[in-house]
Amino acid sequence: MVDFAGWYMPVQYEGVKEEHLCVRKDVGLFDVSHMGEIRVRGAKALETLQWCTTNDVSVLKKNQAQYSLFPNEKGGIVDDLIVYCIEPGQDYLLCVNASNSDKDFAFLCKNNRGADITNESVNWAQIAVQGPKAMNLLARIYGEIVKEVQTFEFRAFDFEKQKTFVARTGYTGEDGCEVFVPAEKAVALWQTLLDKGENLGVKAIGLGARDTLRTEMKYSLYGNEIDDDSNPYSAGLSWVVKPEKKDFLGKAEMLAKKEAGLKFKLVGFDMVERGIPRHGYPLLSIDKDERIGVVTSGTFSPSLNDSIGIAYIRNDLAKVGSEFKVEMRGRGVKAKVVATPFLKNTSLQNK
Repeated sequence: MVDFAGWYMPVQYEGVKEEHLCVRKDVGLFDVSHMGEIRVRGAKALETLQWCTTNDVSVLKKNQAQYSLFPNEKGGIVDDLIVYCIEPGQDYLLCVNASNSDKDFAFLCKNNRGADITNESVNWAQIAVQGPKAMNLLARIYGEIVKEVQTFEFRAFDFEKQKTFVARTGYTGEDGCEVFVPAEKAVALWQTLLDKGENLGVKAIGLGARDTLRTEMKYSLYGNEIDDDSNPYSAGLSWVVKPEKKDFLGKAEMLAKKEAGLKFKLVGFDMVERGIPRHGYPLLSIDKDERIGVVTSGTFSPSLNDSIGIAYIRNDLAKVGSEFKVEMRGRGVKAKVVATPFLKNTSLQNK
């Protein structure tokens, strides 16, 4: 157990490798109640979110979800988030990172265009149910109808006479859902999932495996791959930036940096020589030992049985196959840029 963004969180229950492979093979439960939930409602809800996010919220229909970014005035990233559309134009639930929930709430209030904004984080718990058998487990609680929820959609279902939101979203690359449940029903739902999933191989999963799972998919983690100074185009997140569709905070600054030519690109890499890369390790050129980038995330992949990492690297060396060195405790260890996601065959990708 460790302190994580002010929450007491499990790193592992029985071991990172065992938990990681459980999610890839069967089904795992993540207590992610530390995540923040912010509600944006009213006649000006859509206008506020269009200004405060980079993606086009106007395309969302009822019960659809969207990955997006909060931009700042200098074109950087305040946070990444998912927008859930409860009622188009007037009611949205935002799921934000735990470490940023107070910052994000203040950001929205500062840039509000007249919406009713409330921080509902204390009201909600959240349980992520992830893996090839996740939907079979959820069907044992909510009925087969839960399988009709499509990727990046959600529906309201009752659990013990309380409304829960079951969203087909996740952070592992596997099929499954994130369940928003009233805080007072969290323990009951968690125990029910464990009981109903016993013969499906269900396990509780900690922060350690959550990190290795998302790294295999090259999913960004705020504070590692992205932060207040990151440009979304360098970070490979241009697909959630829609400057041609709307105006938003920091748009001109963000585009100006892109037009000026971005010097670094976020890539995935594989260790050629033995060693495990870690956050903050410098990248060096093969020939001159010149500083060319930095590791943002690194781990030993249980699925691939190999050491992998994510890094910002100089643009001219960002092509797949380019070799470089990772500086580990004073020595350069050879690595190369590879295509991502690292893992190409998951239950989500096979849907």
